[in-house]
Amino acid sequence: MAHQPVGALRRAHTAPIFVIVAMLLGAVVLAGCAGQEQSGTPSVRVSTWVSGAGGGAAIGSIEVDSRNIDQALAHHNSAAAIKEVCALLTNDAETAIGQLPTPDNELTNDLNNAYEDGAAAGDDCYKGAGSTPSLLKRSAEERKKLVPLITTALDRIVALTGHTPSTSTTQPADSSDPFGGNT
Repeated sequence: MAHQPVGALRRAHTAPIFVIVAMLLGAVVLAGCAGQEQSGTPSVRVSTWVSGAGGGAAIGSIEVDSRNIDQALAHHNSAAAIKEVCALLTNDAETAIGQLPTPDNELTNDLNNAYEDGAAAGDDCYKGAGSTPSLLKRSAEERKKLVPLITTALDRIVALTGHTPSTSTTQPADSSDPFGGNT
């Protein structure tokens, strides 16, 4: 039987310890990175979420995309141009869905309903551009439903925080205020 050097045996026995320690340190670091929206009062948690990636800018993007589709259709843009704005609505809605859940279940449901409707409206618009008026009509109906769905979500944010969130798609000068200075 061949003998292994003593150092090789020590390394073989200590390697699992290093892996375990590395995994524990990684878990501690990841736990420390947990979003601030997971602690504090409901108002603080939702305010923190609104100021993050899932907040008002996502809502604003969906609103702007929907209006851009209306403009492209009203100006009789080419099918390719219409498809482009429709695809943007779908992409932004699906991205916004990926930023859920919020710290509040009701708000999550409200936004999920709005974003799913936005994604469906974008899909129907894209498929209907230039070839299927019935899909464009269905997209228009879905976009009309989008406004009250977003309003319901915004009303929930106001109810929880006491503030109307900024839905601007550009960052305010003082980006530390998730409500864009609104009270």
